[in-house]
Amino acid sequence: MDTAELQQTLNETVQHLVVHHGYTSYMRDYEVVINLWNGPRSPQTYLRYLFRYCVEARCETFQSADVWRASLDDRLLDRETADPDLGGYVWGAKYHEMYGAELRPDSEAARRWSKAVGIDFHEVHIETNAHDLTLLFSDLEVSEVPVGYAPFVAD
Repeated sequence: MDTAELQQTLNETVQHLVVHHGYTSYMRDYEVVINLWNGPRSPQTYLRYLFRYCVEARCETFQSADVWRASLDDRLLDRETADPDLGGYVWGAKYHEMYGAELRPDSEAARRWSKAVGIDFHEVHIETNAHDLTLLFSDLEVSEVPVGYAPFVAD
């Protein structure tokens, strides 16, 4: 997949909901599962963005230290029972809002991996309302997954 096609595919994720991200069970590829939420009357549609040959994944908080300090209480882990008087970030939202996904075409790390392995690598920065995610990968596959998709359930 060339850079322009990659960026176009990533642009389609903006303003949807990230419901899961992490390495696959075989630990080579990284997946980001998106709920294409179009309102309460729309059917649930989930897409799996599989970043193949992912040699690096960095996940950093998007929240400030002040928000973290106010959000340490375990009662904020469940959206249904979170006490609004606690004033912190409710972690149990079960999704993150996707703010953007941008390829970094001048990535030195991607060039270094491309040269070392002999295939093209790309760097992408994904921003949500809770995490900043940076991935170094070679290819991207997008597929629909069923409602209730659970990537880490043992066979």
